[in-house]
Amino acid sequence: MKIHKSIKKTLGLPIKTPDTEIISQWKKRISELCKPCWELKYCPYGPIVEDFPIFPPTRKYSIDHNNYLKECIRTGKFGTGEKLDSLRRKWFEKQIKEFDKEDYPEEISKEFLEASCRVFGHVCPVFLVAEPLTETKERRKHSRHIPRDVILKVVRRDGQICQKCNEPVIDDEVEFDHIIPFSKGGNTTTENLRLIHKNCNRRKSSSLKEVLHPNPIEHLFELKKKK
Repeated sequence: MKIHKSIKKTLGLPIKTPDTEIISQWKKRISELCKPCWELKYCPYGPIVEDFPIFPPTRKYSIDHNNYLKECIRTGKFGTGEKLDSLRRKWFEKQIKEFDKEDYPEEISKEFLEASCRVFGHVCPVFLVAEPLTETKERRKHSRHIPRDVILKVVRRDGQICQKCNEPVIDDEVEFDHIIPFSKGGNTTTENLRLIHKNCNRRKSSSLKEVLHPNPIEHLFELKKKK
């Protein structure tokens, strides 16, 4: 996938930097989650995360959003029915006038999206500038081994129904899937496990795509529209 200039700009990279070099570098950066994030359950950077860059929305979404702004101006109302005030009307008109679809990427590679803060959406400082500085002294302690009591709880909760395809699972096809992938720091706990068909499990990758919205900023816009 060709890396759009807006992505390179977000990461503070020269436009002429080879795409293969960037992808190779970011695959290494996201090979493990931020340790304090999964191990200590808090962000060592706190609100400073909001000072870091955020990836732009995709071209399709930006076009849809631009059309939404046009509709708001045409009707004088937001999608929720709330009246459009004069201040935001001027702001919407300015956004529409300056809009250029070429400023937005067709797609954003998962290597970049998985480096976004799960709360704020900004590029996590761990992956951008200081991964070694956030490492705790101990290596990961979690294991793929599933204790018997956890297995029984998951089977009882899921009723031997595949949580991927919703079909019954016979005994010799039962497997347990980490919702947040083990390779991404997911724990072997009742909350993070689900009963699944063997074949369904083979089709699932270690991506966080099933758990997280593919683009945090688009998710934020969607939530604001609903409000």
